[in-house]
Amino acid sequence: MKKGFKLFGVLALVAALSYACQPAATDANSSSNEGSTSTATSDLKVAYVYTDSVINQYEYFKKRSEEITEKGKKFEGDLQSRARGFEQEVANFQQSGGNMTLNQQRAKQEELMKKEQNLVTYRDNLMQELSVDETNLYNEVFEKLQQYLKKYAEEQNLDLILSYTRGGAIWYGKESFDVTQSVIEGLNQEYNQTAADSAK
Repeated sequence: MKKGFKLFGVLALVAALSYACQPAATDANSSSNEGSTSTATSDLKVAYVYTDSVINQYEYFKKRSEEITEKGKKFEGDLQSRARGFEQEVANFQQSGGNMTLNQQRAKQEELMKKEQNLVTYRDNLMQELSVDETNLYNEVFEKLQQYLKKYAEEQNLDLILSYTRGGAIWYGKESFDVTQSVIEGLNQEYNQTAADSAK
């Protein structure tokens, strides 16, 4: 989705540069272009948002991020508890292993190796689950943002809303084109209204 926003930025920049580089139109050119149905670049109504600011100040994103963080802490506590239990079992084996027969020692070693592998697999599964949760959250937020910006653009009569990110396609924009705060307020108002309606 960010790539889509960057593409819009590139297209708008190319259109603006090509328009600026064209020689002044003569009367003949003007009259021949009057019937054209294409929108002139100068007629475009453009705004931009600081995408990171919108996402980080979006109440829904903050709430879901906190939930994922709490889930991660719970996973970490569970994993540490299991790891301590395994370490204790290894320590017990090291202390009492001398009293076992050779076959018993081998069987216990194999059991501990299997438990260690299970612990590693469990840890990897937890990390994978958190990673999927985070990816799903970003996808969901970008989807909500795109839907809201479409509605916002229609309400504000805008042709383009660009994503302003550090190192992105836009290097400068007049502050008057910055609608970040307005979008944040609108998104949060919509989210809070939806949350209030679902709580009824």
